[in-house]
Amino acid sequence: MEQKFKPIPKAYQIEHLVHQNSYLVDGELKEWQGQQTEVFSTISSTEIYKPTLLGTVPELGENEALEALLSAERAYNRGQGLWPTMRVESRIEAMEKFVAQMKTKREAVVKLLMWEIGKNLPDSEKEFDRTVDYIYDTIEEYKQMNRDAAKFEKNSGVYAHIRRGPLGVVLCLGPYNYPLNETFTLLIPALIMGNTTIFKPAKHGVLLLSPLMEAFKNSFPPGVVNIIFGRGRTLATPIMKTGKIDILALIGNSKSANAIQANHPNKNRLRLVLGLEANNPAIVLPDADLDLAIKECVLGTTSFNGQRCTALKVLYVHESIVEEFNKRFSAKIDALRFGNPWDDGVELTPLPEPGKPAYIIELIEDAKEKGAAIINKNGGKTTENYVFPAVLYPVTKSMRVYEEEQFGPVIPIIAFKNIQEPLDDMAESNYGQQVSVFGSDINTLSPLIDTLVNLVCRVNLNSSCQRGPDVYPFTGRKDSAVATLSVYDALRSFSIRTFVASKDTPYNNSILQELLNKKSSNFISTDYIL
Repeated sequence: MEQKFKPIPKAYQIEHLVHQNSYLVDGELKEWQGQQTEVFSTISSTEIYKPTLLGTVPELGENEALEALLSAERAYNRGQGLWPTMRVESRIEAMEKFVAQMKTKREAVVKLLMWEIGKNLPDSEKEFDRTVDYIYDTIEEYKQMNRDAAKFEKNSGVYAHIRRGPLGVVLCLGPYNYPLNETFTLLIPALIMGNTTIFKPAKHGVLLLSPLMEAFKNSFPPGVVNIIFGRGRTLATPIMKTGKIDILALIGNSKSANAIQANHPNKNRLRLVLGLEANNPAIVLPDADLDLAIKECVLGTTSFNGQRCTALKVLYVHESIVEEFNKRFSAKIDALRFGNPWDDGVELTPLPEPGKPAYIIELIEDAKEKGAAIINKNGGKTTENYVFPAVLYPVTKSMRVYEEEQFGPVIPIIAFKNIQEPLDDMAESNYGQQVSVFGSDINTLSPLIDTLVNLVCRVNLNSSCQRGPDVYPFTGRKDSAVATLSVYDALRSFSIRTFVASKDTPYNNSILQELLNKKSSNFISTDYIL
C-alpha cells in the first residue's frame, strides 16, 4: 500500500516537544526529577518513515503511587473531608471553574489527540466538544438530582430526608481510544458526587492531559484530584494492595480489570465501575435495505479504524444476500481514504499502537490458512503504521478473528441460513454489549428483538452500534461491563443513597425546622438549585 508523504500543515506541526515533568498530588504540581518516558507518535513527520517524538512523561514508581493515595485518602478523610461534606452548590462551582479553564485548551488537546492516537481532525474536535458537553450535562443532572431530593418523605410516622452521598477514594484508569471523553465520563461524575480521585492516563493519549493539569490544580481542593504517570501495573498494584480504594473505575480490558481488582484485600468493599471489551455483531436479514445496511456497517466497522468497544466486530449476513452484500460492501471499504488525521475527508488514519499492524496481519493470515479469503482489493495492504481494512469471508468459529476482539481494521463476515445461528453464537459469547439488526419485516423483527434484549444491553435497529447520546444507558452483560455509564446513571454508580431519619414528634420536628431555617447543614436542605 503506497503512502505518499504530504507536508504537514503549519497549524498541526510539532513545533515544541511537550515535556510533562510534573504530577499532581495534594493540590501541587510536583516536579519530577526521575526517569522520563518518551512518547512517540506512529505518524511520521519526515518523508522517510520515522515515528515522531512528541515529548516525555514521568515514569513514577510505587512511592509516588502511595503518595497520591495518601493525598486522596486525606482529602476524603473517611467522609469527613472538605470535599465530601461540601455544599452541592460549591462542588458545582468547582466543576464549572474547571470546565471554563478546560475550554481554553481546546486547540492544544485536539492537536495532541491527532498525533498521539491518530484520530482524525473532525473526530478529535468532536471528542473534546462532546466531553465539555458531558460535563455541563452532568452538572445539570446533578442539580436535578438535588432538586428531586430537596424534600422530606414521611412513612409510618418517620420523616426521611434522602440524598446520595460519596463512597470514598476512586482509582480511575482510562482507555487510549477515547483518552479524554471516556476517561472523563468516569472522573467527572466521581468528583461531583464528592469522592476523591487518583487518575492515571492511558499509555497512548497521555500528553493531551498536560494542557489540563493547571485547570485541575486550580479548580479543586488539595487532594481531590491526583494525577500520576507511569506503568499501570507499577502504580495500580501497590495502591490496590492497601485496600484503601473504594471504587475501581476502569475502561479497558476485562483481563486488566480482573488483575487489578485481584490485588484488593477486601473485595466485598470494592465497588466496580467498568467499561470493557465487546464483540458487537451486526445481523443483516434478507429483507434489509442493503444500501442502508452497507452504509451503517462500513461506519460501524471502520470508524476510528474499528478501535472502539462499540465497533461492529463481526457481520452476520443471510446467505440469500451475502454475495451481493459482500460485493457492494467491499467496494465501499476500498473507496475509503487513508491519510493523516488532519487531511481533508480522511476516514482511515494511522494506528497508534506500534505492534498493531503486525497483530492484524497475524489475524488475516490465520483466517486465510483456515479457509477465509480477503474479498476486497485493497484488504491487508500495509504501511509502517497501518493495515488497510481486510474484509474476510467466509469466517468460521475456528479462526482467531472470530474469537478475539480485533480492535482494528479487519472485518469478518459470516453467512447464516437460520437466525438461530447468530443468536446461539451471541448466547455463547463472553460479551454482551450491543448488536445492530438490519431488516424491515416486523414479524421477523419482533421475536428477534425480544430475544436480543436479553443477550445485549442495546439493540440498534438499522443503525451501527454506538455509545451516545450520553443520556442513554451505556453498559453491557457478562465480560462487557460492570455498572452503567450515562449522564444519569454514572452519578448513581459513584454514590450511595444515604438519609436522615426522624420520628414525627414535636421535639424532633422543631429541630428539623431550625436546621432548615438557619441553613446550617450542608446535607439537610430543601433549597431549589437553579
